[in-house]
Amino acid sequence: MTIQESAEMYMETIHILSLKNKNVRAIDISRYMNFSKPSVSRAMKNLSHEGYVSIDVNGNISLTEKGLRIAEGIYEKHRQLTDFFVRIGVSPETAEEDACRIEHVISDETFEAIKKL
Repeated sequence: MTIQESAEMYMETIHILSLKNKNVRAIDISRYMNFSKPSVSRAMKNLSHEGYVSIDVNGNISLTEKGLRIAEGIYEKHRQLTDFFVRIGVSPETAEEDACRIEHVISDETFEAIKKL
């Protein structure tokens, strides 16, 4: 099953925010991603419908087990790729930006080869 890059980005953001704060709300995601709150709310509704997130009665958003697996995988790629790019001489800012784009399209085979380096 293929998941859209935007959905992966939302799940990764929820994961990152949840590592810092117990409760994650749509406004937190909106601020972090610099997206409008209505866009985030719409995305959360879709992710909830697909079983990737749950939203409690207070509006707190959490990843389901299914969503967490995806978010952790994307976040690992992001961290590993950023580190790899910095180690080969790319500036930290550019490494971060490139990792963010590449993490969604890199094959598992290529990513595993980079990790081995």
